[in-house]
Amino acid sequence: MEEQAKLIDQLKLKYEDLKKEISRKIVGQEEVIDKILISIFSNGHCLLIGVPGLAKTLMVTAISETLELDYKRIQFTPDLMPSDIIGTEILDQNREFRFVKGPLFANIILADEINRTPPKTQSALLEAMQEREVTAAGATRPLAQPFFVLATQNPIEQEGTYPLPEAQLDRFMFSVILDYPTEAEEIAIVENTTGQESGKLNRIISGEEILKYQAVIRQMPVPKPITEYAVKLVAKTRPGRPGSHPMADQYLNWGAGPRASQFLVAGAKTRAALQGKYSPDLEDVKNVAEAILRHRIFRNYKAEAEHLQVENLIREFIK
Repeated sequence: MEEQAKLIDQLKLKYEDLKKEISRKIVGQEEVIDKILISIFSNGHCLLIGVPGLAKTLMVTAISETLELDYKRIQFTPDLMPSDIIGTEILDQNREFRFVKGPLFANIILADEINRTPPKTQSALLEAMQEREVTAAGATRPLAQPFFVLATQNPIEQEGTYPLPEAQLDRFMFSVILDYPTEAEEIAIVENTTGQESGKLNRIISGEEILKYQAVIRQMPVPKPITEYAVKLVAKTRPGRPGSHPMADQYLNWGAGPRASQFLVAGAKTRAALQGKYSPDLEDVKNVAEAILRHRIFRNYKAEAEHLQVENLIREFIK
């Protein structure tokens, strides 16, 4: 227990250093950076949704610079094939088949504009995200650890895009919405990007350390009432089921599955550890709930007709 407490104290300091270093390149967006870091230390994946120009790609690149990990960016396009991301077998000079690894064999994958590629290629990511391995040319190959997919998506210009299927959305721990910066933040952004370049960021944490902290977070004790609260909160989102919220019955087609409950507890544990706490509390669960439930509950025509946002419903469930 003492060793565990020592590692959590260490992680809190590393987390503060990470945020300080990232802020050299990214102005504001603290909530978004928090969620990305929570998903990394929870061994989860993150989907970033925002209009063009909000520095989604820059944010992921800046975070990857501070982590001593192999980083690959994949630009998803309509003509991208599964073999382009997984890899393919080639015939070498000795007339023998040799597997050439694709960009998926890295620690951090930036899946840029993931909804621009057809379902066939999107589904190639499914196995990688869930099983941490890929099957190609009849052989299953494990991926490097730690492994994270940070995907970006543009909510406008839906023409020529392929919306992510529910099964794939469910594999993302968080769905995070990037908003426009405040006036003060935008002034700082303009000054930073039109003046002297900030240079490369320092490496703060290695892959080995991340794996070590992930293991400590997994072992963190969770009080029974916290787990019960997480499970009951998810049950509220399921229309027509025991424990559902009246607003879910009225406005939702279907709610979140058990993976949401798992992520709520895992996310709460990680947030608690990053704050230097040795056990999660209700505040930690509430903090991660919106980003975890947002892409797992689906509104019906009535909610859409009344312009009722998913976020408003989640806030009602949390109350």
